[in-house]
Amino acid sequence: MIDFPYESALIVGAGSGISASLARQLSAQGVKVGLAARNIEKLQGLIEETGASAFTADVSQPASVAALFEAAAAAIGGPDVVIFNASARQRGPLAELDPAEVEKAIATTAFGGFLVVQQAARRMIPRGRGAILMTGASASVKGFAQSAPFAMGKFALRGLAQSAARELGPMGIHVAHFVIDGAVRSQIRPDRVDKPDGTLLPDAIAQTYIDVLRQHRSAWSLEVEVRPWTESF
Repeated sequence: MIDFPYESALIVGAGSGISASLARQLSAQGVKVGLAARNIEKLQGLIEETGASAFTADVSQPASVAALFEAAAAAIGGPDVVIFNASARQRGPLAELDPAEVEKAIATTAFGGFLVVQQAARRMIPRGRGAILMTGASASVKGFAQSAPFAMGKFALRGLAQSAARELGPMGIHVAHFVIDGAVRSQIRPDRVDKPDGTLLPDAIAQTYIDVLRQHRSAWSLEVEVRPWTESF
């Protein structure tokens, strides 16, 4: 197995699930990790555990995202890898949704994705290398009842990933989208006793991201779908 090909990684929209597992596994590879979130206080334990740098950012605001990348470059270099994990949900019947709240949700999941990918591209294009990974969901490919804003944001993020992969891939930048098709395991969402491994283990998801980052450019994956073995199609 080749040595890990990247030296720095910025995880945007960091939290206690997939992001935390990614931070641990990237740090174990010797990668300098940056964690960005609206509230970094919740990340203190993870920061201490991984030695990551932390940044406060609102991905829906262009100035905030630009400042994030400037701060990350100064603290960890690059970044060589950018992982977009931010998203927002607004649930409820279509007829009753607050348009202002829907706008905020889409601004985080979709517009925020664009702002982060744009800043990453501006830094990676001159270097001719890098990786941009985007976290999708079941809602990236199928909209569920009373969850239209989430589906709208995730559909848009998938479109962004496809467009960016076609544009940036020939420049040496690996862009990949991950469809997380199932419930992610957590303390508040444990496995059912009668259905072991019926939820997605964050460490296993993170390992899939790491495997994609190790890929040779002659055979890059542009979209990966992960689901528990018990999940119905």
